[in-house]
Amino acid sequence: MARKIGSHSEITGPKIKQAALELFARHGFAAVTMRQIAARVGVQAGAIYNYTPDKQALLFDLLRGHMADLLARWAAEQVPHNPVAALDHFVAFHLDFHIQRPDLVFISYMELRNLTEENFKEIEEMRGRYEKIVYDMIRKGVLAGDFQVTDAKITSFALIAMLTGVVDWFREDGRLSSTELTLHYCALARQTFGVNSLA
Repeated sequence: MARKIGSHSEITGPKIKQAALELFARHGFAAVTMRQIAARVGVQAGAIYNYTPDKQALLFDLLRGHMADLLARWAAEQVPHNPVAALDHFVAFHLDFHIQRPDLVFISYMELRNLTEENFKEIEEMRGRYEKIVYDMIRKGVLAGDFQVTDAKITSFALIAMLTGVVDWFREDGRLSSTELTLHYCALARQTFGVNSLA
């Protein structure tokens, strides 16, 4: 089937991903059809397959893109060597990245179950790489005597969950600004890690 007149792959492709993201976040992956995604973009139902093989590929591309962006952006960060400063830096980075992408964060957690086994394994591997970054940061702080943590792995999971959960309720026009939010969560993270308030 011919593409819609005036449609270009570099424009329509991203529009399809954005439409899928919004519909998956609002209605759930299982409830959304390719026909609905096509209608949202304004292309004929059959034309959508010129840009993606199926709905599974759309979900996988969204989740993989989210994790790839997260890992790449962290890799570009100038992280302080001091463990406490590194913790503050991570908290600020994680919050800033995630509160700007609420729909991606939502489907990244709620729709993992709808990935094929092969796709699930790839996303889990990417998530494991990010979790290891946090684990290594915590271990460094423990070895330096700056963090009082009994289990670095569990604590790394808890920190990520605590920070990511902010997306569920934070609003830019709410009571706290993003700067105030970061300060509060830096203080919470320090308390969790047993950091001296003067550090």
